[in-house]
Amino acid sequence: MNPTRRHCLALGAALIGALATPYAGAQTTTPIKFQLDWRFEGPSALFLLPTAKGYFKQAGLDVTVDAGNGSGGTVTRIASGSYDMGFADMAALMEFHANNPDAPNKPVAVMMVYNNTPAAAFALKKSGIAKPGDLTGKKLGAPVFDAGRRAFPIFAKANGIGNVAWTSMDPPLRETMLVRGDVDAITGFSFTSLLNLEARGVKPQDVNVMNYADYGVKLYGNAIIASPKLIKENPAAVKAFLVAFAKGAKDVMANPAAAIEYVKQRDGIVNVPLETRRLQMAINDVVNSPDARAEGFGQVVPARLSLMASQVSDAYGTKTRVDPAAVWNGSLLPTKAELNVLPAARK
Repeated sequence: MNPTRRHCLALGAALIGALATPYAGAQTTTPIKFQLDWRFEGPSALFLLPTAKGYFKQAGLDVTVDAGNGSGGTVTRIASGSYDMGFADMAALMEFHANNPDAPNKPVAVMMVYNNTPAAAFALKKSGIAKPGDLTGKKLGAPVFDAGRRAFPIFAKANGIGNVAWTSMDPPLRETMLVRGDVDAITGFSFTSLLNLEARGVKPQDVNVMNYADYGVKLYGNAIIASPKLIKENPAAVKAFLVAFAKGAKDVMANPAAAIEYVKQRDGIVNVPLETRRLQMAINDVVNSPDARAEGFGQVVPARLSLMASQVSDAYGTKTRVDPAAVWNGSLLPTKAELNVLPAARK
């Protein structure tokens, strides 16, 4: 064969091989299945914005965000391997750990987002209930799995509340039963029940809201949790997720109204003004709270976490005591500069 022709054939074969073979330095994309604690509402913008803006993709992650139906379900699904990461109440995570000590894949919290629990008690002012102590002997209503109801013994102990009677109902009926007078007070999330009461014709100024965090209950709220399998096999992916999330959270807090558009993209029937208010309330009450600014976004204080572990063990009546060291792993948190995302305190 002609040497020149042989050389051309060799070059052609090499070129075809190069085109067929991925570039050695190309970054592979890691899929992450992520589940929220609840349906798509204002606060879910914290996760939907970095997804839509491509922050996760730029970090080498292919993140899918699904709605949830409660923190307990999110914890369980990550433990089962159905999801890699999620957003769930720290108390629900602690309860799972303590009630399933032999479970092989217990999720762990890797970043605190709601530095304070959003749990609160609500009463109409006309009821005469103005402070926690006034709840003694009253009829309270909430779903059996409600975080505020589960943590009520902690709230009661901190405020000297005596015995109360509980009425259970499905979540959509909670605020309706308070308005009808079927119960004297309810427990729920601060940025959920108040807006639900307003939707039922109650003016905000006619409601007494007793945020647990304002009455001596320093429980942590929702955290980003991850499968220990993912942490062990791909810690870089978890860290990349947290860095991208923090970047997105900063955008959300800088302009909540714009961030709601990403929620609307996922659920076209959401009430934009309502969800914008819900998001702003969540930011003010639990994300950019005084405690969060003191401790630093994303982080926990060991002594406070240990106290919470003890309180949850008692209030939830867990099978074993909660081990605070087992539910938290802060080793993958972004740098201090990357966590500097909180806006200035409101005047």
